[in-house]
Amino acid sequence: MNKQTQAIRNDLGTLAEDARALMAATADIAGEKVAEARKRLAAALEKSKGIYGQVRNKTVHGVKIADQTVRDNPYQAIGIAFGIGAVIGCVIASRCSRNCD
Repeated sequence: MNKQTQAIRNDLGTLAEDARALMAATADIAGEKVAEARKRLAAALEKSKGIYGQVRNKTVHGVKIADQTVRDNPYQAIGIAFGIGAVIGCVIASRCSRNCD
């Protein structure tokens, strides 16, 4: 898992913990508006768990398909990677030559 994905995961975990703490802190506060806000927050937390699971499953599925494609066509994958690297290298070189003058 790369650093950015791990950072997003940590941020989502922190957000969920903060939401749970807020719900616990307002548990003894009476009021219709507070109760409604707590219900909406609980529903949003449950929905976010479901969405996270779906995104995670789709990502894992996509990675498995990409892995199998590369394993089935290794030379084509190497050629595509080389071509993309060459294009990126040319773009960087041309920008550097324009900015270095």
